[in-house]
Amino acid sequence: MLAVGVLAGLSVLSLLAYGYLSWDSLGLGPGETEAARTELGEELGAGGPSSQPHIIFILADDQGFRDVGYHGSEIRTPTLDKLAAEGVKLENYYVQPMCTPSRSQFITGKYQIHTGLQHSIIRPTQPNCLPLDNVTLPQKLKEVGYSTHMVGKWHLGFYRRECMPTQRGFDTFFGSLLGSGDYYTHFKCDSPGICGYDLYENDNAAWDHDNGIYSTQMYTQKVQQILASHNPRKPVFLYIAYQAVHSPLQAPGKYFEHYRSINNINRRRYAAMLACLDEAINNVTLALKKYGYYENSIIIYSSDNGGQPMAGGSNWPLRGSKGTYWEGGIRAVGFVHSPLLKNKGSVCKELVHITDWFPTLITLAEGQIDEDIQLDGYDIWETISEGRRSPRVDILHNIDPIYTKAKNGSWAAGYGIWNTAIQSAIRVNHWKLLTGNPGYSDWVPPQAFSNAGPNRWHNERVSWSAGKTVWLFNITADPYERVDLSARYPDVVKQLLRRLSQFNKTAVPVRYPPKDPRSNPKLNGGVWGPWFKEDEKKKKSDKSKGVNKQKKNKNKKKAN
Repeated sequence: MLAVGVLAGLSVLSLLAYGYLSWDSLGLGPGETEAARTELGEELGAGGPSSQPHIIFILADDQGFRDVGYHGSEIRTPTLDKLAAEGVKLENYYVQPMCTPSRSQFITGKYQIHTGLQHSIIRPTQPNCLPLDNVTLPQKLKEVGYSTHMVGKWHLGFYRRECMPTQRGFDTFFGSLLGSGDYYTHFKCDSPGICGYDLYENDNAAWDHDNGIYSTQMYTQKVQQILASHNPRKPVFLYIAYQAVHSPLQAPGKYFEHYRSINNINRRRYAAMLACLDEAINNVTLALKKYGYYENSIIIYSSDNGGQPMAGGSNWPLRGSKGTYWEGGIRAVGFVHSPLLKNKGSVCKELVHITDWFPTLITLAEGQIDEDIQLDGYDIWETISEGRRSPRVDILHNIDPIYTKAKNGSWAAGYGIWNTAIQSAIRVNHWKLLTGNPGYSDWVPPQAFSNAGPNRWHNERVSWSAGKTVWLFNITADPYERVDLSARYPDVVKQLLRRLSQFNKTAVPVRYPPKDPRSNPKLNGGVWGPWFKEDEKKKKSDKSKGVNKQKKNKNKKKAN
C-alpha cells in the first residue's frame, strides 16, 4: 500500500512538473496544509479519467467561407490551419444565414420552423427568446454530469429572466446578450436614444470587468480561468461564442501590422480582427493542454453564417452573403480537432448541418435523447471520425412565411404544390431549390476589395428573366450556383416542392412580436437585460379580473 501511495504522489508531482495541473487550478493556495495536499493527491490518483470527453465548441461570428488560410485567404490563420489539418475539415457543412437561427439550431437540434424563430433574428427590444419548452444541449449534458460554461455572445433572447443562459442549462455565463456591440465599452444602441450596457456575468451586469479590454481577449482570459479552476477528471462543456468578426470593425493596433497593404479599410480591419481571433484560439488550445484536458477533448470550430462583404468578409468563390440562402450565406468554415478522432488529417465531404451537433455531442457524452423530442439533427460522429456515409440526405435551410414576398411568385409557378412568393430553400442529396426572394446574389471576388472603398465593379451578376421565383442547382456539380436547372428538370423541382410542403405542415407559428417600450435600458439602470416581470403580468390579470367582477356586479344591480 505504501508503494501505491508513493506512486500516486509521484504521478501528481510529474503532472505538476509538466504543467498539466497546477495547485491554483485545483483551488489550493500556498497557505494550504500538507495534509490537504496529500488528501487531494490521493483523490486524484484514485479516480481514473472520465470516459466522457471534454467538449469545446467555438463559434465565430460572420466569418466568410474564404476567410481562413486553408481556403486560400490572404489573411493568416496559422492556428485554424494547423488544428484543421490535424483534425477533420468539414467541406460540406451548413449553418443558417444569420446569428439567432444558427445559435438556436445548435442548442436545440431543431430547424427554425420547429421553434418559431424562422424569421430574421431576435431584436434587443422584442419580448422574445428561444421558447422555454425546448430542451437545450447544456441541459442534456448536465444530466450526465457535465459542468457547463458559456463565454461570449448569447443572442437567443433575454426579455424574461427564464430566458437567460444560466436558466437554459449553463452553470456559468460571461458575455453579451445582444447580437453586437462595441468590443471595448460593451455598449449597444438599438436606435437613437435606446442604448445600454451589455456585458454580463451570470445574471448580473459585469461592471467590475469593464476595463476596456478587447472582447476577444477578455473572453479568452475567462476561458483560461474556467479551465484552471475546473478538475480535468470531470467532464466539461465549454461553449465559446466569440463576438469576432462581426461589426463594428474594431481590433487592437498590433494586429494591423501584417495587413497595411490592404487598401480597403473594412477588409484591413476585418483581417486584424481575424488575426486576433486566431491567436485567441491558440491560447485556448494551449490552456487545454496546460491544465490536462486536451487528450480527452473534442474541439469543434464553426462560423455561424457567411461573411458580409460590405463589412470586410469574403465568401468567394461562393455566391451571395450573410442573410441570404445562396451558398455564401449558409456554407460555413468548420472542422473538428481531437485526439479521439480515428481518421485524423482528413476531409469530410459528407452532408453536415449545425443541428447535427445536438445529438452527436449528447451521444458522445453518454447521454440519452428523449423519444418525445422531435430532432432535426443526426448523430454524425462516425461520419466525421471514421469517414462513413452521413445519415443526413436533406437540409431544410428554412421556410420564412413573413419575409417580403416575391412580387411575381404564385401557386401556378409552384405547379400548384407551393406558393413561390414565399422565401424558402431546401437541399435534397445533390439538389438545392430556392423560392421567393433568396437575397443578395452577387459573386464578390477578391479584387472587389482592392480599392480604398467598396467597389462593386468587380462583382459578377446574373440578370434574371422578369418574374423568376424558382431556382434549382446541382450543388455537387455546381457549388457556385452558376447554372440554374429549374427549366430543364421540372420533375425534380416538383419533388423538392413537395418536400417543402411536407416540412411546412410541421411548422409552428412564427414568433416575431413588436418591440416593447419597457425594454429601454434607461428603465433598467442603463443595462440591457430582462424587463418582463411575471408578477406584473399576474397583477394586471388580477386587476382585470377585479374590474370584470365589479362590472358584473353593477350590471346585476341595474338588472335588479
